[in-house]
Amino acid sequence: MTVRTAIGVDFGTTNTVIALAEEGEGVRAVPFAQPDGLSDIFRSVLAFENVTAGERRGTVVSHAASAAIQAFLTTAFELRLIQSFKSHAASRIFHDTRIFTRRWRFEDLLGEFLRLALESAGEALPAPPDRVVAGRPVAFVGAQPDERLAIRRYDAGYRQAGLAAPSYVYEPVGAAFWYAQRLERDATVLVGDFGGGTSDFSLIRFERNAGTVRATPIGYAGLGLAGDAFDYRIIDAVIAPALGKGSSYRSMDKILPMPVHFYGNFAKWHQLALLKSRETIAELEELERAALEPEKIATFLDIVRNDRGFALYQAISDAKVALSREEATEFRLRLGRLSLDRTLTRGEFEGWIAADLARIHATVTGLLAERRLDAAEIDTVFLTGGTAQIPAVRRLFEERFGAERIGEGDHFQSVAYGLALVGLEEDVSPWVAVVAG
Repeated sequence: MTVRTAIGVDFGTTNTVIALAEEGEGVRAVPFAQPDGLSDIFRSVLAFENVTAGERRGTVVSHAASAAIQAFLTTAFELRLIQSFKSHAASRIFHDTRIFTRRWRFEDLLGEFLRLALESAGEALPAPPDRVVAGRPVAFVGAQPDERLAIRRYDAGYRQAGLAAPSYVYEPVGAAFWYAQRLERDATVLVGDFGGGTSDFSLIRFERNAGTVRATPIGYAGLGLAGDAFDYRIIDAVIAPALGKGSSYRSMDKILPMPVHFYGNFAKWHQLALLKSRETIAELEELERAALEPEKIATFLDIVRNDRGFALYQAISDAKVALSREEATEFRLRLGRLSLDRTLTRGEFEGWIAADLARIHATVTGLLAERRLDAAEIDTVFLTGGTAQIPAVRRLFEERFGAERIGEGDHFQSVAYGLALVGLEEDVSPWVAVVAG
């Protein structure tokens, strides 16, 4: 098969990037037309707007990325905002979610999201590519993720968007392939790709010969933990207590602790939208009546009923970014009934995520041990993804491998660039991820 054009699709928990590679032309990110201008970052957010007036009366209009956020902030109609939905891909528990009168499966959400992305790209993707290469995490999110189910859902979603069946390549392999283009000598490279939902690692041996780069995959590892988990820690420590976590309610003649599962779901972006169900609202209303601190449960209900999750997401994300730059930040949040003012320190944040950092460290240790490699045998460590910019994450690798061996690239585009370049290869089979089981 002669491959002249290929696209690499890095569908992420938080952001999505599509890269186009053309034979003899290199690779570039596809720009998307957004309400605030062109951008090569397409936010992984969907919004469904129930229009009850005007020309579109009686229809549900879908939006994605910045257009979804704009609709959420400005619409006069009822709207459902969906974020971090990639985290449901491998979940057997998640079958579908009702959005107004229709039930949407994961593949329906993905198909609609990709369709809107392609529509937004417009003429930047002038014709169907010869090959589509899709990124996938090494380990999907979830306690018992079903990767076969996830791939079936991905396949269906791509079909619904009108794209050819993709070849699936581990996301860190895509990043490694892109990084390898700049190598000037043979090297054993450890790639860490830190997204919103997963942290994935690949070990690859690159050897240069007559101007070409030959790669030999050595091993892969991953875990369903990354930026969203760090957000969860901030919410759990700072926000949840103001919404009743740790408080009590009266049941008959007993004083019982407030059920924690509500707060676990509240702090996970992909579960937040699911809280706004008739059953959950009724349970929270009953707890409000029995609570010893009912005003906290009333505040919780106000956030859920009025879809204030996105504003909360923005505040938490901004605080995390600020703590990556500074030792402390002032956290001020006014969100309906919720009012918080406090100083957050980097030390506090690193304490909250210490267990997560330990799991990342253990995953890398396990990968090296499995392949019988010492840290000294790794020539370069390439870190990509937004979470790689968090000082505590970077420090893990600097302490293990030395700061001089840490390389960085385009934090959001590296994976998509590499996936598209893999797509130009005559034979992609050495790069394709094998589904377990």
